[in-house]
This record gives sequence, structure tokens and C-alpha cells, in this order.
Amino acid sequence: MLEWLGRAGARRRLVILGVWAVVALAGGVFGAGVFDRTESVDGAHGQSARVQERLDELAPDGETVVAVIGGADFYTPALVKSATDVMNELRTVPGVHEVRDAYTAGGLIAGDKQSSLAVIELDPKLDDDAALVVADKVAAKLRTIDAPEVLVGGKLLAERTFAEQATRDAVRGEAIAFVVLAVVLVLFGGGLLAGAIPLLAALATITGSLLALNALASVVAISEFAVNVVTLLGLGLSVDYSLLVLARFREERTATPHAPVSDVLGRTIAGAGRAVLVSGLAVAIALAGLYVFADPLLSAMALGGVLAVGTATIAGLTLMPALLAVAHHRIPSPGTRTWVWRRDRSSAPGLLARLAAFAQRRPAAVALTVIAALLALSIPALGLQVADADARSLPADAQERLVLEAVERDFTAGPVDPIQVLIAAAQTDPAVTGLIEKMRKLPNAKDGMIRDDLPPSVTGIEVDAAGPDSGERAQQLVRAIRGLDSSVEVLVGGAAAELVDAKDSTAQRLPLALLVVGLPTALLLFALTRSVLIALKAIVLNLLTLGAALGVVALLLSGPLDITTPLLLFMFLFGLSMDYEVFLLARIKEEWDRCGDNDRAVLNGIAASGPVVTAAAISIGVVFGGFALGELAEVREIGVGMTVAILLDVTVVRGLLLPATMTLFGRWNWWPGEFWRHSRRMS
Repeated sequence: MLEWLGRAGARRRLVILGVWAVVALAGGVFGAGVFDRTESVDGAHGQSARVQERLDELAPDGETVVAVIGGADFYTPALVKSATDVMNELRTVPGVHEVRDAYTAGGLIAGDKQSSLAVIELDPKLDDDAALVVADKVAAKLRTIDAPEVLVGGKLLAERTFAEQATRDAVRGEAIAFVVLAVVLVLFGGGLLAGAIPLLAALATITGSLLALNALASVVAISEFAVNVVTLLGLGLSVDYSLLVLARFREERTATPHAPVSDVLGRTIAGAGRAVLVSGLAVAIALAGLYVFADPLLSAMALGGVLAVGTATIAGLTLMPALLAVAHHRIPSPGTRTWVWRRDRSSAPGLLARLAAFAQRRPAAVALTVIAALLALSIPALGLQVADADARSLPADAQERLVLEAVERDFTAGPVDPIQVLIAAAQTDPAVTGLIEKMRKLPNAKDGMIRDDLPPSVTGIEVDAAGPDSGERAQQLVRAIRGLDSSVEVLVGGAAAELVDAKDSTAQRLPLALLVVGLPTALLLFALTRSVLIALKAIVLNLLTLGAALGVVALLLSGPLDITTPLLLFMFLFGLSMDYEVFLLARIKEEWDRCGDNDRAVLNGIAASGPVVTAAAISIGVVFGGFALGELAEVREIGVGMTVAILLDVTVVRGLLLPATMTLFGRWNWWPGEFWRHSRRMS
């Protein structure tokens, strides 16, 4: 089947190129529309989500615009008059439900009297688009106040800024990656055309994936992060697969220089295509594991990732043979002198081959040293702190972030997002009064206020925890309130409760996610290598790489990570590490089938596939490195984490630990598969 695809790529090259040209053109024209159709997907679930649903039903709150008015003494006459006039004008703006400020409605004043807080609540009946229109009018009015500084923010405006910044980060990361990738690919390919072929495949993959994502946006909610995932994986994987096919084509053509190009491409896809197909399935399985967490945000990212992986795999198996069939005369063979390759490179061992040879000479010492080093790097990950994304994820100069920081710093009379406690009984019920008394005595409980906007049959209490709204002490207080004995139903929500629910849900579902990802991946590797040990060892090596990468990220990035970052790093890294594992193992297996000598098969397989794995790792490292420069905290965390992980995985894990362990296990690597046949042949 795969050989037939390679031959068809040569014989039907114009038809295949025409189809992909239409896909790329349609993706360029219509796929970009997905940027305007993304949504801020709410990942809240569990008890906190039930609280929010109940509050929306009983006493719905509108979106809010929050302003910090400062830079001058609060009592400055000109400031008082200007602010008073603006606040009164805001009450007449259609769509404004309530205005709470320190000039006209007894709002909060900072302790140093140099700033005050205004909160403008919008009509709860407004949908998101209408609320944004009103919020922009409110923000424009607020900025007319005669004050040295007026900062305007709030959750609604922050979500829009987040989406816009995610798009900017994606475009900038993509541009940086393309420029650096072009240089890397020209150096690897030995010329402009050879370097351009993987980029053409990457462009077709990205535009095709965006086209499919745009079509799905009319059916399911698409997060702005799904677009980033499509860009990251589409660009990285398509280049990886293209390089693998290109390298194998050169090798097959060198072996049979006078064979028809259709025969060469048939053998190319029969060999490299199997690695591309298995790798694509492995990465898709890893991403599909995100669905186990039943989180809408993660599910949206998984959807984008699976689309990108599927498109990259199809491009590697169909578009690449067609491109090579057209351009094969202009692709230099290994060792050919070109304006890029100034010396014969055919006999020089690559980086991975040199590392593998070193590891095979001292397998036990190398394996123990590398494992100890990876475990040591993993130690900081044990103290990793996570948090839910908020305006602090935005760039340092974003107004929405400055507002949140100013509120938490200067206005301590109440929390920004208090713990919401809903009790299914009237305030006069003895069970309720008993609960309130117990809550007052809990550690970390600073204050509480009974809500007056709920029906008499329900008691709502806003509890102020010591420290940040979703900090460790607030989370402990949530757990303590939920642990109180009561004869009536008590539900606890709010920012801290959402984080508690997310942590608990992740911990509960993680074993299932590991099983869902690990078992099919192990079976896939077993089908590729016919080896139980290799399949299990590959999973262990991936986990070692993940732990080390998380540890390095914890050291490099200050503050807590977004709660989704470790999960995304795990799924991305597991899939991409398996990508390189498959590239190497597929070739090692070919060598084992040919010679039956484990040590020679490992070294020859790594020597043959090492250069393309190194080039692929550099390429995808460039892609993630471009996103490490992003201004959104979540994008930056993923970029830094994956860049570090790929560097560790390709050099330390695949270059040293893989050959060292395979050398130590010898022929047992290939049990049960071809073990006995080769054992009998050697005896």
C-alpha cells in the first residue's frame, strides 16, 4: 500500500499537486477566518461550575468593566468634578446596569488616597458581542476623566485582549520560525529548492488544517489556543516528515541511480512512509489523550492538534512524493558539492552516530549517569505550582493586567473574586447559622458577607480568604468549607474553587489518560518492532524526558504555571518524542532484520537516521523557540518547555540513553518477534 502511494505520487504528480494547490489556496483564503471565530472556552467543571450555573439562574451578574483612577490625590477638586460627571454620564449609557465608584456611590479608595476603584456592571441580558460594544463605550468614557492615569480592564476585556495577543503571538512565532527554518532547511538540503520543499509541505499542511478547523468552528467551540496548536504542530510535524522522506529518497536514489523515479519513490515511501504513518498515529493518540480530562479547553486544543497531525501525515505520504517527482533532478545527492555543501559530507558520522558509538562503548555507565541526571533535573517539578489563567497571563504592560495587579495591591477591603458559598436553606435556619459560625472559625477565613440578591430559600455568602483569591490559602479554605458537616446542601464556588476542582479532576483522570495514551502507543510500537521491551522502554524514556523538561521549566520560569501547561507539555512531548523514537527504531529494525546483530543494528540504524532526526529536532526546536518569545504566559511556557524537552530528548535520551540500554539488553530487545530466528542463525 505504501509503496503504491510512492509510485502514484510520481505517476499522478500533477493531479496530486493540483489538489493540494486548491487546498492551500482555499485554506489561505477561507482558513484565516478561523481567527475571527475563536472563542474563550470555559474550562470550569465540578462543584464550582454548578455554583456558577446556580448563581446565573438565581441572580445573574452582568459582565464588568473595572477602572483604577489614580496618579493624583483623590480629593483634588478638578479630579472630583471630572470623575463625578463621567460616572453620572455612564449611568445613562444603554446597556449599563450599575455603577459603583468612590465619587458617587461609596466605592473603594486606596490606602494612600492616590487612587480609587470603579466597577461598572453591564446588563446581564447582553450577549458577549453586545457586551463588548458597551464595554468599549464605557472604557472610552472612563478615559476622559481628568486624571493622570486611568487604567481600564475587567474579565471581558481581558479575554478579548488574550485572544488578540494569542493571534499576534502565533503570527510572530510563525514568521520567526519560517525565517530560521528556511536557513536550516537550505543547509540540510544543500540548495534552495531542496530546502524549499519541506516549507511548501508545511504551508500546505497549515492552510489545510486551518481550513478544516474553520469548518468545524461552525459546529463546535474553537479556542484561540487551537489555532496556535495547529500552527505549532502543523509546521513542526510537516517539516519532520518531509525531511524523513527527503533523506530516504536521496538514499534510495544513490543505491539505484538509474532506476525510474517512480520505483525510487515507491521504495522511499515503503520505508520512510511506515515511520511517518506510525509517528502520525502515535502523536494523534497522545493528543487524543487530552479528551480524557473532559476539559473543554483541552478538548479544543486536542481537536486542533489531531487535525494538524492528520494533515501533516497525509502531506508526507502524498504531497512529498509528488513534489520530489517534479523536482528530483534538482535535489543533490549526499556527498555532492554544492554552493551550500563545500566538502564531502557522506563519510562523516553525524552527531547522534558519534553519541551512540560512545554510549555503546560504556553502556552501563552511560545509562546510569543519564538516568541519574534526568531524575535530578526532574526534582524541581515535584514542587511545581499551578494556577488558572487570568489577566496576569497578558503582557506586563497590558491595561487589563495592570488593573488586576493594582486591585490586588491597593484595594484590600475585599477580594476580586471571593469564595462563593451557596446553602440550600434560609438564612434563619439553625443549620445555616451553625455553618456560618463554623466558617468564621476556619483558618485562612478573613471575612464574609451575606448576599442580599438571592431568594429567601437560599443563603449566599461571599467569603474573603487570606492572601490571593486563588492562592494556596484560599484553596485550603475551599477544601475546609466543603469538609464541614451539615444537614443541608452546601456548594462552594469562585476562583479558588475552580482551581481546586481542576486539580482534583486532573489527578483523578491522569491514570486513565496515561493508560489511554500508553497502551495504544505500546501496541503501535510493538507492531512496528515486534518487541515488548522496546515498546515499554520507549514509554519510560518519554516519561524521563517529560520530568526533566518540567523541572527545567520550573527553574527557568518564575511563578506558577497555567494548570493546562504540564498536561499540554506531556501530550506534545510524548507525541513528538515518539516521533523521533519511531524514526530511529524503524531504521534500527530494518538493520536488525538484515544482519541479526543487535549492536551493529543499533549503531547502523542511528547512523543512517541520525542526521534526519537531528535536522528534524533542530527544525521543530526552531518552531517552538519562536513561540517561546510569545508575550502570553501560556504560549511562552509551552515554547520554553518544548524547546528544552526536544534538546534533552534528541541529544541525551535518543543519542545516549537509547543506544546504551539497547546495547545492555542485547538480543532481548527483539523478544519475542525475530529473537529466536536470529538466535538460531547466529548459533
